[in-house]
Amino acid sequence: MFFFSVIDEDRIRERCGEASLTLNDESDIKATNLYTRKISRSPELSSVSDLLLRLCGTPLPEKSPLPDMAAAAAAHPSFCSLIAKPLLFPLLLSLFLSPLQLALSKVHLHKWDISYQFKSPDCLRKLAITVNGETPGPTIYAQQGDTVVVQVNNSLVTENTAIHWHGIRQIGTPWFDGTEGVTQCPILPGDTFVYRFTVDRPGTYLYHAHYGMQRSAGLYGLIQVAVPDGVAEPFAYDYDRSIVLNDWWHNSTQEQATGLTSIPIVWVGEPQSILINGRGSFNCSLSGPNQVCNATNPECSPFVLAVVPGKTYRLRIASVTSLSAFNFEIEGHNLTVVEADGHYAKPFVVENLNIYSGETYSVLFTADRDPGRNYWLAVNVVSRKPGTPVGTGILNYYPNHPRRLPPSSPPSGPPWNDTEYRFNQSKALRSHPAYVHPPPPAADRSLLLLNTQNKVEGRVRWSINNVSFNMPHTPYLIALKKGLRHAFDQAPAPETYDYRSYDIYINQTNPNATISTSIYRLEFNSTVDVVLQNANMMNPNTSDTHPWHLHGHDFWVLGFGMGKFVPGTDEKEFNLVDPIMKNTVAVHQYGWTAIRFRADNPGAWAFHCHIESHFFMGMGVVFAEGVDRVGRLPTSIMGCGHS
Repeated sequence: MFFFSVIDEDRIRERCGEASLTLNDESDIKATNLYTRKISRSPELSSVSDLLLRLCGTPLPEKSPLPDMAAAAAAHPSFCSLIAKPLLFPLLLSLFLSPLQLALSKVHLHKWDISYQFKSPDCLRKLAITVNGETPGPTIYAQQGDTVVVQVNNSLVTENTAIHWHGIRQIGTPWFDGTEGVTQCPILPGDTFVYRFTVDRPGTYLYHAHYGMQRSAGLYGLIQVAVPDGVAEPFAYDYDRSIVLNDWWHNSTQEQATGLTSIPIVWVGEPQSILINGRGSFNCSLSGPNQVCNATNPECSPFVLAVVPGKTYRLRIASVTSLSAFNFEIEGHNLTVVEADGHYAKPFVVENLNIYSGETYSVLFTADRDPGRNYWLAVNVVSRKPGTPVGTGILNYYPNHPRRLPPSSPPSGPPWNDTEYRFNQSKALRSHPAYVHPPPPAADRSLLLLNTQNKVEGRVRWSINNVSFNMPHTPYLIALKKGLRHAFDQAPAPETYDYRSYDIYINQTNPNATISTSIYRLEFNSTVDVVLQNANMMNPNTSDTHPWHLHGHDFWVLGFGMGKFVPGTDEKEFNLVDPIMKNTVAVHQYGWTAIRFRADNPGAWAFHCHIESHFFMGMGVVFAEGVDRVGRLPTSIMGCGHS
């Protein structure tokens, strides 16, 4: 095992070039995670190549004719200029090896290859984007304060990619948020990119593609962050399990994207199946003549959650859907909600849980039913008229056979169009009494954002205050940091709409809708309120539920309302006592949702609907705050547009 001591800031700066992380302040030094503890939760540092990758986020070429340490120096002279000559190799050893051989603490190194592979998650064979050949990708396990390093090799051949670490605030590392067009240039085919970030808070999070509509193609997975050793959580359980929910189409994402940008629009339609941990079921008799579908393929056998009678389980549930809102239920078992988006919740009991794209929850349940049988896990579509069969898995009571089907039918869940049921469950979510972080009593700035569907230049788009978002060629973070004013629209994005006269219940033509790259510039450390207002779509009597996700922050969920939000009146509905903090929240049909956050994380951050097609069609905005406080940008994020 490779051991070395803590390195001070100046010595790190001497050896880290622009391609590496820039260590400009205490938060960046902390992000390097150079503590004097033994690596106990990550792969061993077996070589200088691993050390180089972990310390500066710069990998060593796989095939190098030089010895490991010499190769490190020769391949990365900007990192180790003092050891570029063989005679100076001992200097590196003297810097990295202490007499006590102390170790770098808890750095988790992952090497991922992103490629298309034929998969049959619902029994029908199609190309999916995989991580090391799998979808969902591997779960990242870490502990609060750990550093995660992911070396991503793009083997997609003809497609760029980028990976967003959903729910990770990227404090001190805004360039590794993984949002193409906002924080980085995409990873080109054949290229390798290294993400390096600290997980600063325990909880359940996601990662997924943030380029085009690649999330729909299978590039996603879970991040599970444990509390530090010796720290207790406010609930008890015997075992920890996790599931990730997704919806699945048989058309490729290229076909979907082409349809969405066509005149007239070709909508993606309802998904063909629902996946639980990458497993679903499609009726093979409905497959086309050129499709391969095998109902006996083990890839699409039902997901099995094995339980021991009498034990209590923490079940982490995440949704990474591209369109659907889900209702999750374990037949015959109540669920106690205890965590949402990495924040402890005041426990409340539900028969079934509504979960929207981008959300994560932890629920507790006890295996206290008749142990002589198995039970259904059921996932039903809500908020949209279901065109997708129920997704099912098996709750397997030991020692029953794991493939023994329950004797009953899967639960059908609440009515899909019962908006009040979903609305009330959203309102029931509160912060745990022992973990309340009260919001600032008032906002410095308020934004009222109307979500509408418009026709712009003949194409159907989604818009915010009549402006449809378009991603620039030069990522915002780079343009803002380097003062490239020509890289995006400098006009401020609209902060409100004509709420007095606008009727949210009719299908408006909105003829003045435009497409823009404009953003919202927020004063650093200010308090910002955002009220998201839902409205009718272009089709009569139709309104979608929109889950909105904020990058780089958590926000207080101040309140929900049905109908139109009226400034100066509806603020009285805000919960300023114990609001839950989240990073993703639903805006219900014909309703409004109010959030509050502190603009205290320097960078450029996307805020958008987490429905894949909606963001693709312009349903998002960008916040910029404290960009002058952002350290030197790594060159690895550049190379597109004017960067």
